[in-house]
Amino acid sequence: MFKSVLIANRGEIAVRVIAACQQLGIRALAVYSEADRHAAHVRAADAAYCIGPAPARESYLDIARIVSVAVAHGAEAIHPGYGFLSENADFAAACADAGLVFIGPPPEAMRLMGSKTAAKRAVAAAGVPTVPGYAGEQQDARTMQREAARIGYPVMLKAAAGGGGKGMRVVHSREELPEALAAAQREALAAFGDGTVFLEKLVVAPRHVEFQILADAHGHCVHLGERDCSIQRRHQKVVEESPCVALTPDLRAEMGAAAVRAARSAGYVNAGTCEFLLDRDGRYYFLEMNTRLQVEHPVTELVTGLDLVNLQLAIAAGEPLPFTQEQIVPRGHAIEVRLYAEDPVNGYLPSTGTVAVFAAPRAPGVRVDAGIASGDEVSVHYDPMLAKLIVAAPDRPAAVARLQWALEHLAVLGVATNAPLLRAIAAEPDFRAGETSTAYLETHDFTAATRHPDTPPDVSLAVALWEATAAASAGAHGMRPYNGLSNGPYNPWTARGTATTLSGATRRFRYTRAGRDHSVELVPDPAGDGYRASVDGAPFASNDAISATPRGNGLLVLAIGERRETCHLARRGYDILVSFRGDAYTLAKPRPLDVESTAHASDVAAGRQALAAPMAGTVIKVNVAEGDTVEAQQTLVVLGAMKMEHAVISPYPGRVLRVPHQAGDVVPGGEILIELDTGSPPQE
Repeated sequence: MFKSVLIANRGEIAVRVIAACQQLGIRALAVYSEADRHAAHVRAADAAYCIGPAPARESYLDIARIVSVAVAHGAEAIHPGYGFLSENADFAAACADAGLVFIGPPPEAMRLMGSKTAAKRAVAAAGVPTVPGYAGEQQDARTMQREAARIGYPVMLKAAAGGGGKGMRVVHSREELPEALAAAQREALAAFGDGTVFLEKLVVAPRHVEFQILADAHGHCVHLGERDCSIQRRHQKVVEESPCVALTPDLRAEMGAAAVRAARSAGYVNAGTCEFLLDRDGRYYFLEMNTRLQVEHPVTELVTGLDLVNLQLAIAAGEPLPFTQEQIVPRGHAIEVRLYAEDPVNGYLPSTGTVAVFAAPRAPGVRVDAGIASGDEVSVHYDPMLAKLIVAAPDRPAAVARLQWALEHLAVLGVATNAPLLRAIAAEPDFRAGETSTAYLETHDFTAATRHPDTPPDVSLAVALWEATAAASAGAHGMRPYNGLSNGPYNPWTARGTATTLSGATRRFRYTRAGRDHSVELVPDPAGDGYRASVDGAPFASNDAISATPRGNGLLVLAIGERRETCHLARRGYDILVSFRGDAYTLAKPRPLDVESTAHASDVAAGRQALAAPMAGTVIKVNVAEGDTVEAQQTLVVLGAMKMEHAVISPYPGRVLRVPHQAGDVVPGGEILIELDTGSPPQE
């Protein structure tokens, strides 16, 4: 076995591989960009080395730099994780040229199966069904329109050199194709360094079923069963599970055998995944082969009891597979959900910033693979996935119930996440019944479930008790209360009384959320150390005595009579962030007037509208110039963030007054991108 392995990745997969290496006594080396200097994978590694600036092209995609660091610091092998260079045959070849073992398939297999077009030809020759499409060298719009007409709309544009939803577009008509083609090629080039795309017939509402395979260098190849990855948003998987409820034992065996034939057709070695589309009639079509470890590999690990990273390391070290196909006996049911830094309330736009609190649920049958911790920074430069929550149970209903519990006990504060969507899916009847397809999120409306919920009285009370406890603790130690904020008459969280309120008087708090004012009153309980409370003027919890105990990492334990509740809290400026039963709340404290914004309010001229960046990102394309006339719904600017493109669209017609940025500029969230003259008063 290896003595030292370099992990050429970041985030949760780097943390996962580092842990596997260390458990085997292998020295784990990490690499990081300047933006990741303090990242979780850097802290977890035995040693870590900077490989360049924040942009992936100048760091995590720099083959020469990564290989030179590995050689210089004594690594014997490189594990690529997934994403970045994990499916780059040139990287695998560069490792071999430098005397390093690449923990993955040989370059020839990667070139064949890493190209979706070549892979389809190879597996078709091996008798594996494929989806009709076009994968020719001509990439111009006219050729693509002709081929799409031959295949029949709707069609799918896909990046030939990678996956993960990058460079992928659904096209419903001839007119849509040129713009979709240009966007897919740009996105593919940015994500994989190769702008080649291909066309495929869109199979309507299929299931996305993939088979995990393992192959050693001694001619043995097996599959480890399937994963149903049908629930996707923007072609990014959101929920994965095993087994797939739509497969019969015979169909499972047939598809598994097809996956093994596909792998053998490429001379495959190490871990890989064959992905299939499964229609409602039980017909399946080869989609692609991922020549790497999958994001959803923990699902397979939990139902088979196998450690796929350990097996990858063993295969790369030349060891044979320690089992046969007949010896692999999956048990129970496992489900994984992906936690993304994106805001469901704001159109799922990426969310960046500091993670004030990250607290994972802990229980039997619950696993969390995370690339963040409290205090870490979520950057605009990389994929928005923060963590994966995986549950396992003897059967699917028990696994779904365990998933619901785990999501209710997950706390993330400081950045918006898709946790509300995940909870809504876990409770939705069709999901609970196993009735899913790749169209699931398009055919189910989760708008109401992902809106900001009303503020429960428990949340209001928790904030007041947290503040009261912090203030009392600070006063007892001669410290300034409220984390250093002034305790004077203009601090809106100061009790309305004298300083003696810290030791016995009634305390009153107020805040605002979603345009509504709330108040909390705490009265010391004469019979004990707790309080009697009222929220918004009404007695709380039948006037039970209430107390709170902080437990670290923002955790607060509420004792409400005989009932116990937990929540997490954090401070961000004048706001208090709260996680309660899986939901996140931002409570705004009253604050003094903002002098700058007040001064500028009178300067806004009638009809002058500013369109701002909805999140931090890089300006990819500017479609207008000063003086241009624009129509409503016209795309003015294309912004790139977290490897995806986002169109900034004019909500109304007008004339462009100012274009302060050009392609290549990096802008923060809220930065003005376009100023328009609409000829009418400012929109509310």
